[in-house]
Amino acid sequence: ELLRRLELRADSRQTLLEVGCGTGRNLVRLARQYPGLQLIGVDVSKDMLARATRSTSAYSRRIRLFEAPYAPGTFALNEPLDVVLFSYSLTMFNPGWEEALNRAFQDLHPGGKIAVVDFHNTPSRLFRRWMSHNHVRMDGHLLPALQERFQTLYFSTRAAGAGLWQYFLFVGEKY
Repeated sequence: ELLRRLELRADSRQTLLEVGCGTGRNLVRLARQYPGLQLIGVDVSKDMLARATRSTSAYSRRIRLFEAPYAPGTFALNEPLDVVLFSYSLTMFNPGWEEALNRAFQDLHPGGKIAVVDFHNTPSRLFRRWMSHNHVRMDGHLLPALQERFQTLYFSTRAAGAGLWQYFLFVGEKY
């Protein structure tokens, strides 16, 4: 749904960067679905990027990978981006989520879009504590920060895990 809300076209000549690309699963899907899309993946895990390199090898002419934190000054891009995508990665940047949002704002051209799907909140202190042991922050801090930095085009919060937790979808535009 998040990608559909971005309204990408199959013949798009846009550039999309996925932060926390992990094994490259989303990059492969995007490369198949949008043959004109230029893709960049960034992750701090050398092991994940090794897997991403293997899984994206068929699209190596359109996919570049960086091993680096996503923060201002960590690696250079050739041109401003059309889309920055965070898929269940931003809540794991503790510390670092503010720097990642600042970098996204810096990297996008005016009118460029940010797309985020991630954990949002939980009514359970026990579940929140358990998720924090897995490096996930679940206290509703991201959605207000996104809305402060980007013009909201779409957002939704949804219950999951039989109501144990919520996640959100957000699409915003740099103005």
